[in-house]
Amino acid sequence: MSNQVNTIGLIVIGDEILSGKRVDAHLPKVVQLLAARGLQLGWAEYIGDDPARITATLERTFASGDIVFSTGGIGATPDDHTRQAAAAALKRPLVLHPQGAENIRQRVLQVARDEGKEVDLNAPENLQRLKMAEFAEGAELIPNPYNNVAGFALGSHYFVPGFPVMAWPMIEWVLDTHYPHLFNRQARAERAVLVFDGAEAALTPLMEDIEATWPDVKVFSLPSVGDAQTRRHIELGVKGDPAQVAAAFVRLCEGLDAHRAEYEPIG
Repeated sequence: MSNQVNTIGLIVIGDEILSGKRVDAHLPKVVQLLAARGLQLGWAEYIGDDPARITATLERTFASGDIVFSTGGIGATPDDHTRQAAAAALKRPLVLHPQGAENIRQRVLQVARDEGKEVDLNAPENLQRLKMAEFAEGAELIPNPYNNVAGFALGSHYFVPGFPVMAWPMIEWVLDTHYPHLFNRQARAERAVLVFDGAEAALTPLMEDIEATWPDVKVFSLPSVGDAQTRRHIELGVKGDPAQVAAAFVRLCEGLDAHRAEYEPIG
């Protein structure tokens, strides 16, 4: 789209997603957060807790120049590998981020105060927590409003926890802080019809012609095999720049008429 030259990607990390122990909620939420700002997700990937695969994926996505959000794996337990993989992908050392470490210490002290307990910041468990502030050299912090344990940014890659209550406001903060210049809050238009008993292959030239004529319009085709209640049909439509969608939709209907297709508008 002419108002969005940057491709935005999402990486969801965690064995629990691939095993089915948890159902991913990040993909639909990120789509929603982007849509509210007139943006669109370009791609998404799911990766298990495999250090080599995470590193290889990040090597590729760092090289792409895309804006990438990565959820999960930034904790300090043995199955958390994202911080280390990001450093390896960029061939940078892991270093303790001073402000990130201080945030963690303050969080530990606050929890102790709330519980009326004494705390030793040099206790092994608290030193272990500081590993959550070890990032690739040059990383910047992403504030975490839930517990102040920060995520981190490396270039146009943004790494947040797997917990939605933390991840989603952090992603919103990144978008609103770093990318408001990409926002296009103008309503995007979409027009579609149901084409009954048609073949996508026969309609492909029409779809290609529309996209070639209107560069800020995308054609979508969603076939359905039908069932006892509905006929076999294709949801065929155009979406994108409102100024171009109207004309593209007229061409779509004219093309369907030329094919003597049976169709009806949606909405």
